[in-house]
Amino acid sequence: MDLQERTGRGMRSAQAGLLVNAALALIKLLSGIIGHSYALVADALESTLDVFSSLIVWGGLRISSRSADEAFPFGYGKAEPLATVVVALLLLGGAVSIAVQAIRELLTPHHAPAPFTLVVVLAVVFVKEILFRRVFAVGQEVESAAVQADAWHHRSDAITSGAAALGIAVALIGGPGWEEADDVAALAAAAVIFFNGVRILRPAVADLMDRTPDRETIERIHGASMAVPEVRAIETLKVRRSGLGLYVDIHVEADPEMPLREAHIVSGKVKTSIRREVPTVLGVLVHMEPYTGEKAETAID
Repeated sequence: MDLQERTGRGMRSAQAGLLVNAALALIKLLSGIIGHSYALVADALESTLDVFSSLIVWGGLRISSRSADEAFPFGYGKAEPLATVVVALLLLGGAVSIAVQAIRELLTPHHAPAPFTLVVVLAVVFVKEILFRRVFAVGQEVESAAVQADAWHHRSDAITSGAAALGIAVALIGGPGWEEADDVAALAAAAVIFFNGVRILRPAVADLMDRTPDRETIERIHGASMAVPEVRAIETLKVRRSGLGLYVDIHVEADPEMPLREAHIVSGKVKTSIRREVPTVLGVLVHMEPYTGEKAETAID
């Protein structure tokens, strides 16, 4: 898939998640209020955050797909990891909010949840787990951290729903005196959500700081460069991610007696070879260096 198609698939998955989450949030909120289940109300809050996260991911992908211009000569790719950071922060904020309210509920006597809330929350777990698997598969296919973060947001919602189901079940089975099990479940779910938020945030921040991609991608780029007959060695290879694409800065060693025009042609061959091998590469900057006969030490930053 080219960059445009990958971006389109990511945006469509975010839109689908938005619609599903909006419906689930409303169902869970009404069920939680009517059925006296704070775990379900907390779960509704998580689904509401999912709606906003899907909107943010959709907007981030839409902006990142814009072509480079005079104001942003390297394109708008950073909008994608930036959207991931915002989604992760939403997760962290939601986790803290759920935990604070769960502690308050633990200290306040209240009714046991209604039996029908258990049916609602189990249905939600099923729907959200299916949504997670589908969106995460798309995120991996298009290599989008934002789409994968959105998928984990769905998984977090499934976890909070599962915790709510456990808490409601314990409260219903235990009877009087076990009403707080619902709130303990919400507190446990908050801890899981917070953990997922941190896990999503770290790689997104790393991408914003131009962390090098995985070793396999680096080796493919290196191999594609060395496949050009005139290339004798690679002195330096630097690769950074920009949204769904990559930018490459490479120092290539060739015959020191090579005319400038021919060196220019060789640099073009290197660019073509790299982009053919790794289609996600958006730009390649080739520096031609004289080959000294010494073994080059490839720097990969």
